[in-house]
Amino acid sequence: MKIVRKPAVAGMFYTSDPHELREEIDKFLSMVPDTPLSGRIWSLIVPHAGYLYSGLTAAHAYKLLKKNPVSTVVLISPSHREYFAGISIYQGDAFRTPLGDIPIDQKLSDRLAEKDSVIIRSDRGHRAEHAIEVQLPFLQVVLGQFAIVPITVGDQRPEFCRHLSEKLASALRDTDVVMIASTDLSHYHTAEEADKLDKIIIADLAEFNHARLMSDIQSQRAEACGGGPAVIALAASEKLGATDVKILHQCNSGDVTGDRSAVVGYVSAVAYSKN
Repeated sequence: MKIVRKPAVAGMFYTSDPHELREEIDKFLSMVPDTPLSGRIWSLIVPHAGYLYSGLTAAHAYKLLKKNPVSTVVLISPSHREYFAGISIYQGDAFRTPLGDIPIDQKLSDRLAEKDSVIIRSDRGHRAEHAIEVQLPFLQVVLGQFAIVPITVGDQRPEFCRHLSEKLASALRDTDVVMIASTDLSHYHTAEEADKLDKIIIADLAEFNHARLMSDIQSQRAEACGGGPAVIALAASEKLGATDVKILHQCNSGDVTGDRSAVVGYVSAVAYSKN
């Protein structure tokens, strides 16, 4: 029997109506200008809040894939609801959204987890996690047919992040796979305080400095709930030949709601190698 991970946040983070969902994503994409980018895209940094808040920021990243289609997407997510000491690749056959089922790339998933004590095939961290799920409808609209490797990082300690980045760099060489790191930035500070904190993360990203990014998060100098996934994607991208990071869009929830007393920060970025 086919094992399918069913939507956990449809109707909450995004609409559960397929027609309305596609229309909403198309609208976000239409609001994004074309970004001149000459080179190979290795990874995207994308937020994972409700579409009302971070959909436009996410669209700045996903619009790049419309002209750069890929066959498989590796999604790297934090685990918001379940702590476990390791990294989990979903063990089922597909993820479901209101737009249909997306198959798991079993061959690549098995290769990453093969004979590994840190990276396992399981449903740990996947059962109610939203940070991967909210990326999928965007991918379905811009890519159509593709497969995924859904990875949840249960423990973002530096050695685990380093381990996964090395495995990804080895497995993805000579493929057309793109990585997506799912992360939001600071949480529930005033807009002024959030801006100061988020500028630290954004500077680390823009300067392609994943070591400093990890240090800033560990020291609590700045905040990013998916900081580990961002470090993993950037480190693997660098090993694969990426040379630059471009910040695509940034905002916070107060820009949408008007309430600037307790906001969440968002950023999208791309790591790529210039032609």
